[in-house]
Amino acid sequence: MAKIGMLNEGALHAALKEDYLGKTGLAEVPFGGFVADVVRDGVIYEVQTSSFSGLARKMSVLADLSPVVLVHPIPQSKHLVRVQDTETGEFTRRRSPKRGAIVHILRELVYLPEMLKHPNFAVEVVLTEEEEMQTFDPKARRGRGGWRRKGRHLLNVLERYRVQSADELWAFVVEELPDEFTTAHLAASMGQPKALAQQLAYCLRHLGAVEVCGKTGNALNYRRLV
Repeated sequence: MAKIGMLNEGALHAALKEDYLGKTGLAEVPFGGFVADVVRDGVIYEVQTSSFSGLARKMSVLADLSPVVLVHPIPQSKHLVRVQDTETGEFTRRRSPKRGAIVHILRELVYLPEMLKHPNFAVEVVLTEEEEMQTFDPKARRGRGGWRRKGRHLLNVLERYRVQSADELWAFVVEELPDEFTTAHLAASMGQPKALAQQLAYCLRHLGAVEVCGKTGNALNYRRLV
């Protein structure tokens, strides 16, 4: 057992904000009726560590006023820190078997795919190494008890990938597609589960990058446009 200091639920957000501030940025800047996390060199950097659900209006308003980069971290590797006793700070630490990848940004892009048409808007994926703090909640899982996340801490930035158009989304397709394809073809070409292929197809449709051109059984057939 070891001891750890105070839990901080906003630690990951704060660390990324500090990273994008650099030496010349300004934090918490009122902008178009909203507050921007960082404004640096005329660009707004908005850090979003959770879901993009509900962000479309804010991003649209900000992008009409200034270039906007929506920053989203995805943990490639994660260390789970489970606090056994919140009073003494005793904890255990182990590596999570789950591994994130840049392509997982599709899970969030489905909430605002049409924003990628805006010339002032981009999403920057930050692939990270993180610690996740957890505490035991005896009331979780209908009284059976379970571990709840209490905070994420940035250990290292491994890679950044900026998505500004359909071109960056097509980069997730690594094998050649037939002229007409289904999401099953897309999943195989991506080397990813079908759910991610469906999310990619959804985003590409909203960007006008593919069109529906028929059906194979219950599956839609798509054709690439751009």
